[in-house]
Amino acid sequence: MDNAATLAFYQNFYTEASLYVVAEPAADTAPAAVAAPSVPPMLQPAPLPPAAPAVAPAAATRPPAVPTPTAAALPPPVSVPSAAVPTTPVVATPPPVPALPPAVPVVAAASVPPAAATTPPAAAVVPAKRAAVTLTLGPLPAAPAAPPSQPGRVQPTPTQSPVAGVPFSTLGSNAGGLVVLVRVSPDQFRKLPRNVFLNNLLKALRLIMEDVVLVNVEHEKFPVALCSLRQHLAARQFLAFGKNLLDVAVYTTQPYEPVLLYGDTAFLGASEIEILEYDDGRKKKLWQAVQRMFGV
Repeated sequence: MDNAATLAFYQNFYTEASLYVVAEPAADTAPAAVAAPSVPPMLQPAPLPPAAPAVAPAAATRPPAVPTPTAAALPPPVSVPSAAVPTTPVVATPPPVPALPPAVPVVAAASVPPAAATTPPAAAVVPAKRAAVTLTLGPLPAAPAAPPSQPGRVQPTPTQSPVAGVPFSTLGSNAGGLVVLVRVSPDQFRKLPRNVFLNNLLKALRLIMEDVVLVNVEHEKFPVALCSLRQHLAARQFLAFGKNLLDVAVYTTQPYEPVLLYGDTAFLGASEIEILEYDDGRKKKLWQAVQRMFGV
């Protein structure tokens, strides 16, 4: 900007003020040496009050420094014998577990009960054989005489019978035990040893299923002959569950009335097992008859 323009600007800006033009410097001087126009004293800013001496905030808030101990103030190092200080780190190890002797089988000893370990193998494997129980007959009346037979019908005897050829099947090996007569299907006969009612009745007589022989009459109408049974069984005690099961007892016996046939064969007839299972009155009659027959 030239001096004429600068003068015109300040003249218009500062009214009532005398302005002057600074003399131009020599032509050979540098532009940086040009003196800046001075400002009148009235327009100069008032001088600021003297500032307070600056105080470092860290010095005002920081606690006094603790003097660092010098090498002379430090305590002398304690000398430790080299034998007391380990040169390598010591790692704590658990105490060694003593090994069990190989001859002691730990698992087998824990799984075998003490009683089984001391019992001889022969006594533990071979069970004791149960002795057969023989029932003692009570005082029974003799069977009444058979009524006059119809024309053409022959009264059977213990040695001969017109129905000697009627087939039958048996379950059980005690030939001298109690004979239980039934007339059921082959499937029902195979399930009969697990019948709850029959097992409970034998239990009351202190018997089990192995003490008796089950006989199934395989003809739907005719009875089995006593002479045919005597060829395989030596038993003389019969318990019949059903009608018309033994030839010599067809005309001489009544249900729930135990009798002696021919002086040596005890016989007791009752209803079918499937009927007795659900009839408490017949059960009571049967038990009373069994008590009279065996004296229990």
